[in-house]
Amino acid sequence: MYKTRNLPNTRIDVADALRGIAVAGIILYHSVEHFNIFTQETIIHALPTDQTVAEVLAWLLSGKMYGIFAMLFGLSFFIMNDNQQQKGKCFSRRFAWRMCLLFMFGVINVAFYDGDILMLYACYGLLLIPISYLPSKAVWCIIGLLAIQPLELYCLLTDLKLDHTRFYEISGIINNAHEHGTFWKNALTNLRLGFEVNLRFNIFSGRLTQLLCLFILGMQLGRQRMFYNEGRNLQIWHKILMISTVVVIALSFVNFGELEGWLKPIYNLIILLMIVSAIVSAWYAFKGVRQVLHHLCIFGRMSLTNYLLQSIIGCSIFCGYGLACYYKLGITYAVVVGVAMVITQYLFAHFWFASHQRGPLEGLWRKLTWI
Repeated sequence: MYKTRNLPNTRIDVADALRGIAVAGIILYHSVEHFNIFTQETIIHALPTDQTVAEVLAWLLSGKMYGIFAMLFGLSFFIMNDNQQQKGKCFSRRFAWRMCLLFMFGVINVAFYDGDILMLYACYGLLLIPISYLPSKAVWCIIGLLAIQPLELYCLLTDLKLDHTRFYEISGIINNAHEHGTFWKNALTNLRLGFEVNLRFNIFSGRLTQLLCLFILGMQLGRQRMFYNEGRNLQIWHKILMISTVVVIALSFVNFGELEGWLKPIYNLIILLMIVSAIVSAWYAFKGVRQVLHHLCIFGRMSLTNYLLQSIIGCSIFCGYGLACYYKLGITYAVVVGVAMVITQYLFAHFWFASHQRGPLEGLWRKLTWI
């Protein structure tokens, strides 16, 4: 059974920077996807660069930013849990209540954006409670098992084909509401089908087990204090960066073929590790990098607020009930809109933290957690 090492958990600035990068990346890629509106209509303002921009950002952001966000979720759980253990208190029931609150935030968010991740995070987060009692060796074994995509590997070995008909069916219903429905029709459709479509998308994309893997990995990296510049940590991050970069380059020339359903999520995971290790290594190695990324720390400290804001703002811009930019703007212009959203939300965060310690929803979530 794991027990606290009674070491102080000081604020980890590089984790805040990573969280800010993840949320900003999520906003940009949601803009690429027109906030989950995949129209068959002719795009009015398209550019020759659209396809290239889509491919580059898909490689860099899709399946990676949500993963970094999930990993840091696990890290935050560890820090809160460990702090309570050091006080001789049990955090399990309090964290379960915290996940109920997160699920409620997710319900609000899904009313605007059908791609909400908060409700799934809340459900997966509950699984961290029993796993947190296990010793590190057992936890690493679970991480290894989940990292090899066991469901996809089983389907590959047994030639089992999962039926995704229902996923396509409800995706079409939601997409139609986005294009032609009123705000209330969108909200009701999202509330009715949003959780189901996200769960089915996680199965479809290979994220079902990978999401839990990253939650647990974040918790375990917290146990190992890997985000502090202590001992040989920096050397380990350098090794992870070198190995992941070599593997990513090698796999970039491989045609996965029939193995794509199994290998692509693993490939995305390795790219994620490359991104994280590069940022952590550069953060501690170069003062200039810290100064630049410090701005994203502000963005990351308001990650929950920024995530809900991007749903409200983005869907108002792209959905039919708003500015209906889903058929007006091509991908390149949509990315410009995403950048503008990031800048606007950053300026709001900078203004807010001038007089507050926590973001609006972060403060509310904390107060309700400890009510």
